[in-house]
Amino acid sequence: MVTAKLYIEGGGDAVRGGRRRRDSLESRFRKGWKAFFEAANLGGRVKIVRGGGRKQTYKMFAAAVRNRSADTLPLLLVDSEGPVQPGHSPWQHLRARKEDGWNKPDEAGEDQAFLMVQFMETWFLADKDGLRRYFGQGFKDQAIKQWPDLEAVPKETVLNALAQATAACRKAYGKGKTSFELLAHINPARVKEKCPHANDLLQRLAAL
Repeated sequence: MVTAKLYIEGGGDAVRGGRRRRDSLESRFRKGWKAFFEAANLGGRVKIVRGGGRKQTYKMFAAAVRNRSADTLPLLLVDSEGPVQPGHSPWQHLRARKEDGWNKPDEAGEDQAFLMVQFMETWFLADKDGLRRYFGQGFKDQAIKQWPDLEAVPKETVLNALAQATAACRKAYGKGKTSFELLAHINPARVKEKCPHANDLLQRLAAL
């Protein structure tokens, strides 16, 4: 059986505060993503690798592709950081985006790169019930609109919606600890339904 080794953007290239804080972030990152994939019944099919910053994640993936073993499939998962043009594959998007300009490694397949469109927080808005359960009293449902195309919603709009929805909660939304904890509380089925690029990733893992 082939196991996917998923290199995921997140956590930045460096974390201030010393080794203890870095280890804590690493633990929360792995725990959150592990719970998400287990909820999607994919826990035994994927090994999580925190890539850190965006460029660092790509470099780690490219190195893994060059040195892959027969029973491991390296995959890349990064934010799209903007809308994806209709008909563009993840590799086309990453090549065309001027801040990236990434070429697909020669050893990699077209189906080894995946996108969080437009970023991880978009996935959270796919499951309003999960958000409500996590944030509890004070959560404002009306701040989370019923956008017909969730992946077309700009990043700033998504962040504003999360901020407004959680402003009166005991713990407002924040990147890092909160975002990784939320991964364990959202329903992958809702994410698949409303985020086509997430569906692509989950289907690829299910096919291993």
